[in-house]
Amino acid sequence: MRHSRRMRRITYAGETVVTSDDIGRVLVELTAELAKRGRAEAVTIPIALEDRSETASADLVIGLGNDVLSVPADWDGLQPEFDAQLAELQAHLDAFRPRDVAEPDADPDAAAPVYDGPDSLFSDLDLNTSDFRS
Repeated sequence: MRHSRRMRRITYAGETVVTSDDIGRVLVELTAELAKRGRAEAVTIPIALEDRSETASADLVIGLGNDVLSVPADWDGLQPEFDAQLAELQAHLDAFRPRDVAEPDADPDAAAPVYDGPDSLFSDLDLNTSDFRS
């Protein structure tokens, strides 16, 4: 556990739980990403129990049609370490985010193909477009 005051109170379906600031952030972002895609999924998040000495987990359905509210929570004492659960939730979020796709082995100095008119389109086929004109 780490000493921290950065925790989040998550309200969902009339219930409230407390989790880390990072878990709360990723949960809200993942909820929004799923909703954008018209999807909903079940996830499990780690939570801190009210006596602040124990942790547990909460199961939620997030995404389209499921509201999640995350607000700061006062917290004295040690913050539970949710690093493994955070990595799992972040990986789930990353799977939905678009990635930059680079051209493999693209030569930036290569010349672009040149268009020389309609007859050039068929040069590889040994065809002459004049043979098709009436």
